[in-house]
Amino acid sequence: MKRAIEYIKERINIQPKTAIILGSGLGTLADEIENALIIPYTSIPGFPVSTAPGHKGNLIFGMIEGVPVVAMQGRFHYYEGYTMEQVTFPVRIFSLLGVERVFVTNAAGGVNKSYHVGDIMLIKDHINMLPNPLIGKNKDEFGVRFPDMTHPYDKKMRESAKSAAEKLGVSLREGVYIGVTGPSYETASEVNFFRMAGADAVGMSTVPEVIVARHCGMRVFGMSIITNEATSEDSMTVNDEQDVLVQADKATRIMSSIVKMMIGEE
Repeated sequence: MKRAIEYIKERINIQPKTAIILGSGLGTLADEIENALIIPYTSIPGFPVSTAPGHKGNLIFGMIEGVPVVAMQGRFHYYEGYTMEQVTFPVRIFSLLGVERVFVTNAAGGVNKSYHVGDIMLIKDHINMLPNPLIGKNKDEFGVRFPDMTHPYDKKMRESAKSAAEKLGVSLREGVYIGVTGPSYETASEVNFFRMAGADAVGMSTVPEVIVARHCGMRVFGMSIITNEATSEDSMTVNDEQDVLVQADKATRIMSSIVKMMIGEE
């Protein structure tokens, strides 16, 4: 981690207080970054490499609405074979760079029966079905052994997103995200189980990063784009990887506008 942070600091001339983690098909938000300095993951010592479709694999430093930011154009997943420490490695880097708030985005499947493809959901809470990234010796330099997770997603930031959406004339959902290992999509019975557990959307990322960000004391805002709807035993719906990317791309413009407004207003 020391080599990675030294490598990055030698190349940047800004100090970002805001980080954005861009999920499947959502990397185009990075195009909104002005005066962008692009650092490929492959060039950073010890940094993992994205293998998931739709994840370009760049760390981008620059400005959004006059605010210095760093964005991950692609993230890492447990299903890629990475350890949880590797999955959350960039979040630790953000903390060492002085980042104070993290925006996490993802493509998710609708578990709530009222959700439809193209809906945008603010994450108000999550259910973790992945290994906890804090298992093992505690990194005291980042946070306490037992961090509180009562309010993992910042309420003030969610209100800011709602205000931005209202100005744009956009309707937002607000619900609970359940993080699972993947990479196989969920069975109809699993979706029904998640629904009974209180989940509104399901995905294969985000939760580990949020846990580590909160462990580091950073504020977190989360947003999901619903790219496929809940399946049932008698449904003819088949989840398709390429369609997920297509649907994510359609909603990116709206999500990008919301995030830009939020960054500029705070």
